[in-house]
Amino acid sequence: MAGPETLFLAHRIPFPPDRGDKIRSWHLLRHLAELGPVHLACFADDEADGAHLPALRAALGGALGEAHVEIRTAGRAVAGLRALLSGKPASLTLFDSSSLRSFVERRLAEEGIGTVFAFSGQMAQFVPKDVKQRFVMDFGDVDSAKFAQYGAEGSGPIAWIHRREGNLLSAYERAVAARADLVTFVSEAEAQLFRSRTGLSNIRALSNGIDTEFYDPGADYERLDAAATGDASILLFTGQMDYAPNVDAVTWFAREVLPLVEGARFVIAGRNPADRVRSLASDRIHVTGGVADIRSWIAVANIVVAPLRIARGIQNKVLEAMAMAKPVVASPAAFEGIEAEADRDLIVADGPAAMAQAIAELLGDPQRADRLGQAARALAVGSYGWAERLAPLAEMVAPVSQRDAA
Repeated sequence: MAGPETLFLAHRIPFPPDRGDKIRSWHLLRHLAELGPVHLACFADDEADGAHLPALRAALGGALGEAHVEIRTAGRAVAGLRALLSGKPASLTLFDSSSLRSFVERRLAEEGIGTVFAFSGQMAQFVPKDVKQRFVMDFGDVDSAKFAQYGAEGSGPIAWIHRREGNLLSAYERAVAARADLVTFVSEAEAQLFRSRTGLSNIRALSNGIDTEFYDPGADYERLDAAATGDASILLFTGQMDYAPNVDAVTWFAREVLPLVEGARFVIAGRNPADRVRSLASDRIHVTGGVADIRSWIAVANIVVAPLRIARGIQNKVLEAMAMAKPVVASPAAFEGIEAEADRDLIVADGPAAMAQAIAELLGDPQRADRLGQAARALAVGSYGWAERLAPLAEMVAPVSQRDAA
């Protein structure tokens, strides 16, 4: 007998799982599909992104029912103007669609859907205020806090725009959470921050995991040759390189930390590097752009660095490196949300001098670096499997009668 049907809403098509938000949405969707049939309404960044729907269907093995995948056409400038005229956050006007809204309303009017699961705050605008189905809102991170930090640390018109976005998003998040049956965040730290802001009690942590078989140093993947890596020690940063916190992190590291570390080479690996990132390229800094398999670069890195100054939730880049048995040197912001022990599973360093010293000490003590990496791998395997991390979903989306019986 099939379990309850779920309507899954996402701001990006949850496949392939090749960036932070898609990694989480894919695993949530796949786990929900194991509980019962799922239907999908989502956006795609472009035609190539939308073309992944057949592969997504195949990966779910027939569990996906109706799907509405819409190519997002609104640019940031248009979305910003609409936001100013409407008084809404730009995060909402950037992801808006009457046809997607119609699909959701039609699907909810039909029989069968027991739960609406919205991934990312933008998608809550498509959930009717009088929705009769169970409504689970996965914010992931407290986005309003991120924009507030942008606004506090910036200056000029852009800082004003960020402060406006943070204030409007904060009110929006509170209103959505108040009408949702359950609200989930990627870490207990994010969940507790939201509880403290809202006073609401329907807040739960639902942590990310990591595919420890895929991110295994002994797995089958292409190895880089010596010509690609050179003789210098490699400090590696991975991530979507047009994402503002990542751009800020590598820019800060290149200017403030790398000059304090002798001999090492800094590799920035990730798709769509912004102009600020490309401009960092030099004899000591290599900007790869998109790579076929990020494991190839993680494998040759001496140390993986996560020098984020603006960070929310759990950093997948940290979990990936840990699963690959690599020593990680992380900022306090990148460490928050990771259930690990500093100095045993990874190094946490605050500020340029501390980070440079931690890196130099690990480069000078390969045995300690190896012990750190092995401890990180053991933690990832023992505690961060996706099945374990998402096990609470069964209870979260179960109809009231089933939850009461349980």
